[in-house]
Amino acid sequence: MQLRRWLVPGIGVKRWLLLVFVGLLLLALGVAHFLRQVSQDVEPGSLAQQAIDLVTLQFLPYPLRGFLVAVAGIACVGIGAWRAALALTDPLRASPAGEDQPLVEVIYQKRFLARGPKVVAIGGGTGLSTLLRGMKEHTSNLTAIVTVADDGGSSGALREELGIPPVGDIRNCIAALADAEPLMADLLGYRFPGGRRVPGAPVETEPGGLGGHAVGNLIIAALTALEDGDFEEAVRRMNRVLAVRGQVLPASPTPITLHARTADGVVVTGQSAVMKTPGIERAWITPEDVRASTDALAAIDAAEIIVLGPGSLYTSVLPVLLVPEIRDAVAASSAIRLYACNVAMQAGETEGMDLADHLEALLAHTRPGLVDVVLANDRLDRAGGGPGAVALRWPPATTPVPHLATDDVVDPADRHHHDPGRLAEAVLRACEREAAAVRRERVARSA
Repeated sequence: MQLRRWLVPGIGVKRWLLLVFVGLLLLALGVAHFLRQVSQDVEPGSLAQQAIDLVTLQFLPYPLRGFLVAVAGIACVGIGAWRAALALTDPLRASPAGEDQPLVEVIYQKRFLARGPKVVAIGGGTGLSTLLRGMKEHTSNLTAIVTVADDGGSSGALREELGIPPVGDIRNCIAALADAEPLMADLLGYRFPGGRRVPGAPVETEPGGLGGHAVGNLIIAALTALEDGDFEEAVRRMNRVLAVRGQVLPASPTPITLHARTADGVVVTGQSAVMKTPGIERAWITPEDVRASTDALAAIDAAEIIVLGPGSLYTSVLPVLLVPEIRDAVAASSAIRLYACNVAMQAGETEGMDLADHLEALLAHTRPGLVDVVLANDRLDRAGGGPGAVALRWPPATTPVPHLATDDVVDPADRHHHDPGRLAEAVLRACEREAAAVRRERVARSA
């Protein structure tokens, strides 16, 4: 099975096997020419002539000689190549329990995925991790730009104690892109016992204690200390240590604070408070002129596809786009910009919001024309139906109106969440299908 896998397209091995075969063929022709010359120079009937006749199978009919030599040659080449591959890859092949990937699978993935599109995914929380798990099977040119506005749980405690940006969403995205996921997700997400966990609130533990902290959060915090407080470099090193497919980047090297105001004029501060607040009219961050990650800006500039979401609209997607440099970079990008809307409303921040409401709020906080394509779930009953599903009201009150793509993107086991594989495939299909029309419209608007 593994020998056949070495011969599949994309592995980059067949051309060199062909070169080896041609070399062996030339060597065989050279030996045949040598034997022919020697047989002409020796005395007929001599012992040397008899030995040459025996080696060259002269006692057999001519057609049978060629057939037997060809069969023997093919058998030798096949067995030799098979045994050589086994000998070279034995230390790296999968264990009997299937815990590791065979070397051929690793090489195939690296070569095949390296040809994939350059994708930038923007957001945070569970939605972004879900997208990354699916997208990493299609491309290794994948960058996740993650919000740094979280102020709850272990991330909030480390942010308060050490003054570093929140690391929880970054940890989850790195785990999602790791080859050893879900084992890596279990390890990085393991929380030390002690301290009562309160959703949306800092970890209740002694200052400097480990209770309630996730292993991955502590690793990133330690790397930041090793890099003399350089949070961007710490995240780069975390990417390299875990050898993720692609890269995970913070939206900014400094923590930001999220604020929101409701239609009633109530102002709330902090991501934990915003996510519980319905009827949000406006959201903003402080500091307003926060610097964007240098690597994030470079990734957006090189992107072919930019995916906004899925994830919490006000607490995951917008905190990244409210960073001025990132918002401007996305607006100026030549990539196809797709907004992946949630399949279900979230209690608090998006209660009562349909598809058009989501998009209108996104564009009101950024700028018109920021989104080229909107991807939505194609059937409400797959999102649970009733009040939980995001209604497919379209078109929105925006100009220009983005292209709408609907697809089956729901996890069959959890109808209020996306399925990683279905979501990634739907994103790529929608971008491929709408790319030509989007480019024509951009040319027309710029004319």
